[in-house]
Amino acid sequence: MRKLTMPLERMLDLKDEPRVFVLGGSGSNLGFTNSFRTEDGGITARVVPVAWTPVGVVIGNNWQNVGIALHGLLDWVDRSFPPEDERAFVAPMRDIELLARVQWHAELPEKLTDESVLNIEDVPEEIAEGLSHPPAAIVQCAACRRLCVKDEFVWKEKQLCAWDYHSQVFGRRGPWRDGAYEERHFDTLPACAYVAPQLLAEMNVEVVLATNAIVEETAAKIINLLLESEPQRPHMAVRTGDGFTVLREL
Repeated sequence: MRKLTMPLERMLDLKDEPRVFVLGGSGSNLGFTNSFRTEDGGITARVVPVAWTPVGVVIGNNWQNVGIALHGLLDWVDRSFPPEDERAFVAPMRDIELLARVQWHAELPEKLTDESVLNIEDVPEEIAEGLSHPPAAIVQCAACRRLCVKDEFVWKEKQLCAWDYHSQVFGRRGPWRDGAYEERHFDTLPACAYVAPQLLAEMNVEVVLATNAIVEETAAKIINLLLESEPQRPHMAVRTGDGFTVLREL
């Protein structure tokens, strides 16, 4: 990931490239603007949802436009990214004031990336890393309302975050099995984007097998060979991406 370390005054020379200036962020969103030119005394900021997942930050692909009076911009930043939020951060106020004074403006990039952020050095490492990856659709977890990536964890037709999916599906009441799977059982296995070992550890569950890009019939034989070797211990096979992950209760 490329970091900008030059003084802000020199960054202004980059105005001919599509750029944004990040105003601040929190545990649920990121605010930025591409222009401090006022129209009717105000500017337009964009707010994008942010999902904090076990494998990193994911930036949303939908932007919400917010009109802000220029004289109230600093107050808006303080209110939108409050210090009570442990993940909140704000850009240096002196930089915001400078850009507002010179009415900095750049074309709006088609996508929000780490290279399009003028002040990437002001952004926390987790957010900057998330900006280096493609954005995704963000939804609220049906159980806890935490922001999460759409369709990564769906159980009983409900969108869940990784934490609630793991607790519901891989917990004591999940579809555990003693002994081998029948062929028909593979059609109804739980399916998710990934399994997070750090969440499993809290539940006394471990990963004992992971397959990827193997013909399903072959993968099924491998899974059943494992399950047959420990018929008295609960196991669970899960579809993850292009393969399977097998879990075992400790």
